[in-house]
Amino acid sequence: MTASTTVVESSRPGDEAAVTGLITPRVRRQHQRPLVLTISIRGLSVLGVFVAWWLIARHVANPSKLPTPLEVYHNYGYLFSHEDLWGNLGDSLQRSLKGLIIGGSIGFALGALSGLTALGEESVDIPMQLLRFTPFLALIPLFITWFGLGEKPKIILLSIACATPIYLNTANAMRHVDRKTLEASRSFGLSGLRLIREVTLPLSLPGILTGLRFSMAISVLGLVAAEQINANSGIGAMLFNASGNFDTPTVFCCVVVYMLIGVCFDLIVALISALALRWRAGVAAR
Repeated sequence: MTASTTVVESSRPGDEAAVTGLITPRVRRQHQRPLVLTISIRGLSVLGVFVAWWLIARHVANPSKLPTPLEVYHNYGYLFSHEDLWGNLGDSLQRSLKGLIIGGSIGFALGALSGLTALGEESVDIPMQLLRFTPFLALIPLFITWFGLGEKPKIILLSIACATPIYLNTANAMRHVDRKTLEASRSFGLSGLRLIREVTLPLSLPGILTGLRFSMAISVLGLVAAEQINANSGIGAMLFNASGNFDTPTVFCCVVVYMLIGVCFDLIVALISALALRWRAGVAAR
């Protein structure tokens, strides 16, 4: 006995899909949100934070312990005219960028070595993991003993703090480049440095930029610790002097400055990502 197959003919499109229980696939269109709407929502979220801050300062907290946003704003005039806020901001940015450049370069080089070769991973990964779990605040007394009270211990502390995020993200991104893509590239004659430059590095770039984003944030957070080391200038020095004098508005001013530095750094990385990763526009989920 031969098995027979029944073929259903229909002149209407979609009937075959109805018979077999399948759904006709639909292409999902990407709707780009208007820029004005995006900016408005972000602006309203920031405004909501300031409104909540003002309400808590006026109706919940002790006014001597939590100043209102308006009081903090007026205090900036005093800091600009009497405390050289611009000069202290410049000193802090200089330390942060030096630590980021030195630590980021070392972290990227070690991450590439670990991600590209098995020998590099075996020799570098464990020491970097140990460094990652070392609280850099605990290193301050050692650095003061080894390097004194100048700028050197501050820069070294920031460099160590910035190295591990870039190392981890670079090593992970290069280690997990799609094997089939590499094999296809080798079949077209790419090898060695050219393969790394034209295939591995571009495909690893999203992870590397994520590490840079984390390192930039840590370079700002590390300033609070680094500028404890006998700093006579910088936002951290202003912060600790103000906290010792119970000057709450100035403490809030310094905290807001740290936040603005971090936001500016983050926007810089976002701009670099937008320019360097244009090829991912059709790949990303949104």
